[in-house]
Amino acid sequence: MNQSFSQMLMNYAPLLVLFIVGWFFGARHERQHLARLTIAEAELSHIIVSSERFYVPKLVSQSEGELVLGSVVIAQDYFKMVIAKVLSFFGKNLTTYETLLDRARREALVRMRAQAQAKGYNHIYGLRLEVSNINQLGSMVEAIAYGTAVLSTENSTKAPNNAFSNTPAKISINTSKI
Repeated sequence: MNQSFSQMLMNYAPLLVLFIVGWFFGARHERQHLARLTIAEAELSHIIVSSERFYVPKLVSQSEGELVLGSVVIAQDYFKMVIAKVLSFFGKNLTTYETLLDRARREALVRMRAQAQAKGYNHIYGLRLEVSNINQLGSMVEAIAYGTAVLSTENSTKAPNNAFSNTPAKISINTSKI
C-alpha cells in the first residue's frame, strides 16, 4: 500500500508541479496585464467614446471623421482552461472566460483610443465591439473595437503631457457630466 502511494506520487508529482507553476505565472501575468490596462485607460480617459451611431458631436471647423480601430488576440492559460472544463461539466458560470473576454475588450478599446490620440482626435462615436473565438478550444479570442474619430469642440480636454510614460498621470474627474 505504501509503495503504491509513493509510486503514484512519483508519477504525478511532475505534472502537479507544472500545473502549480503554470497557475502561478498565468495569474501573475493576468494581474500585470490588468494593472497596465488600468493605467492606459486612465491616461486615455480624455478621449470620449460613445456607442451612439448617428450622433455627431460639434466638430472643429475644417475637420473630418476618420475610422480608428483597435484589435487584440488574447490567449487563456491552460490552468484556467482545465478549471473552465470542470465548471462547464457542472453547469457553473465560467468566470475564467469572462475575465478573458473582459481583458480582450478593454485592450481593444485602449488600442483604439491610442490610435485616435496619435492622430489628434478627442472624440470617438459609433463604437462597435466584435469578439470571436480563434481556435476550437475557445482559449484564444480576438476583440476588435472600431468607431469614427473626430476632433470635437465639446471635449476640449487635451492629453496629459506625460501620456504613455512609465509614470501614471494625475487624473481629475469632472463630475458635472455624470
